[in-house]
Amino acid sequence: MPSRTVVSWNTMISGYSKWWKFNESIDLLSTMHRSDIKFNESIFSTALSVCGRLQSLNDGKQIHCVVIKSGCESFELVGSSLLYFYANCFEIEEGKRVFYELHGKNELLWNLMIVGYVQCNLMREALDLFMKMPKRDVVAWTTLISGYVKSEEGCKKALELFWWMRGSGELVPNEFTLDSVIRACSRLGDLCEGRLVHGILIKYGFEFDQSIGGALIEFYSDCEAIDDAKRVYNGVTNPCVNASNSLIGGLISMGKIEDAELIFKRLFEANSISYNLMIKGYAACGRVEDSKRLFEEMPQRTIVSTNTMISVYSRSGEIDKALKLFEETRGERNPVTWNSMMSGYIQNERYKEAVKLYLNMCTLQIEHTRSTFSVLFHACSCLRSLQQGQLLHAHLIKTPFQSNVYVGTSLIDMYSKCGSITDAHKSFSSISSPNVAAWTALINGYSHHGFGSQAILLFEHMLEKREVPNAATFVGILSACCHAGLVNEGVRLFRSMEKCYGVVPTLEHYACVVDLLGRAGHLQEAEEFIKKMPIEADDVVWGVLLNSCWFWMDTEVGERVAEKMFSLNPKTISAYVILSNIYAVLGKWGEKMNVRKRLRDLEVKKDPGCSWIELDNRLYVFSIKDRSHPYCNMIYATLQHLTTNLNSFHFDSF
Repeated sequence: MPSRTVVSWNTMISGYSKWWKFNESIDLLSTMHRSDIKFNESIFSTALSVCGRLQSLNDGKQIHCVVIKSGCESFELVGSSLLYFYANCFEIEEGKRVFYELHGKNELLWNLMIVGYVQCNLMREALDLFMKMPKRDVVAWTTLISGYVKSEEGCKKALELFWWMRGSGELVPNEFTLDSVIRACSRLGDLCEGRLVHGILIKYGFEFDQSIGGALIEFYSDCEAIDDAKRVYNGVTNPCVNASNSLIGGLISMGKIEDAELIFKRLFEANSISYNLMIKGYAACGRVEDSKRLFEEMPQRTIVSTNTMISVYSRSGEIDKALKLFEETRGERNPVTWNSMMSGYIQNERYKEAVKLYLNMCTLQIEHTRSTFSVLFHACSCLRSLQQGQLLHAHLIKTPFQSNVYVGTSLIDMYSKCGSITDAHKSFSSISSPNVAAWTALINGYSHHGFGSQAILLFEHMLEKREVPNAATFVGILSACCHAGLVNEGVRLFRSMEKCYGVVPTLEHYACVVDLLGRAGHLQEAEEFIKKMPIEADDVVWGVLLNSCWFWMDTEVGERVAEKMFSLNPKTISAYVILSNIYAVLGKWGEKMNVRKRLRDLEVKKDPGCSWIELDNRLYVFSIKDRSHPYCNMIYATLQHLTTNLNSFHFDSF
């Protein structure tokens, strides 16, 4: 051009920006500035927006200096762009300075400042500013609501804000507001609240909006109301791939893989998310070969697809294939890849390899996520390695995940299983907002350690906090009643499960009640309880009763229970052993020999019991007649020496 004006420069800079060529926009700005062409309001606004999108703090601050020299800072568009730039660069203090200097002359800054706080996850500050706003528009309400939906524990607050907005009568929610609120209901699993919101969006004509349709499908799927999800899906004209993916995910979570398959095959153009969902779905229902086939058919594999397949191979026991895929991802691995591989090792009982992989991850300075720690604490639980768990806990303290409920729950479980209930309780106290899983983990911990009364007190405290117990919680609390000998309390809680909390008892719950009655000596009552069960008892439930018969030396009930177990599974070794022991203690040697003969005729062997000890961060396992340890001679000699001394002390004391 023979002559370039400010307008032509601005057109080119904006054009590059619209095509996401931000670096070219910055280069043009530099050239323009060197050409001594005076920037106007539009140029400043475009330039600061470009720097915000690039998160280029140095360039943006230089432009801010030019803005101040030109006196354009108080212009509405320029001030708004300045605040947008600092918010996008997470320089919230600089953003606040701009806001407090200019908000009196620029009403747009209120909403932008709230956006900045939300982007930096400063929800309390965002709410404080929202409360001070002279006039709240639908953008301000939606920004705050969506911010709470995205925050860790903010969905309830998001719903409170929405109903406040509705009650105030100030404004009508738009499609973005309703989309956020539906997603809040989805995350909370609140079917009743979500249906109310669904009614409101029908009233305003948003039911068939593509984005809201997808959110509704996801909501109903998450709440396991799959028929409602299908109804919404069928009502959307030409549903987008995201809506289809939401329904596919919901169907898979409900175990309806064939229905999901039909939706997938009808997709005009499936994306990588569609493929990943189906790969996971096939694997979850045991169709691993279909997972492999679909992975091979993918037109374009992503790292997410590879991560999914690593999990699939791991779950099917093909850990070497999972490792091969992991090795092929060098250069493109993300934290999920590492977590998937560590999880794979743990699923295949290769716990030490999982810990070694974590150490490698630390050496390479790979970012840790909450899943990293959850997976590793599970490995320590399986290894029963308290020292290793404490070392990982020390690493956790240096991260933002210490108060995270998912990591905290894994930590509680690890300390409980490794024998430190005190540390388990401390870990529970460090969780910012404990959910039902965290409460359940601690209740289980107290129960397994024999502190039944404390577990029951904890359960009552949980109810006071209005946390609704689930099936796992009742397993823990019923076990606690067993340990504390609280028969009436345990039976009362069992009866309240379905009536008060909507939890349908499973075989595990029935086994707990049988154990509760059996330990208290109510063997015939326990037997009658099993016979009246609405579902057929398995050998585990009958086995619990047989254990109680062994404790109380009741041959009458014990013989009936053992025969029932033999009819269910003739090779139930434990039933033969327990019945044999009962006869031995009661001196019924003929019956004992008959049982032992029947056991020998089966030609099966009982797995030997074992013990273990952790020493210098290594786990040593011992079983009867085990001579595999390199120092076994010294160990047996020491054991003999201790036994001799103990026997000597025993006889000397009489």
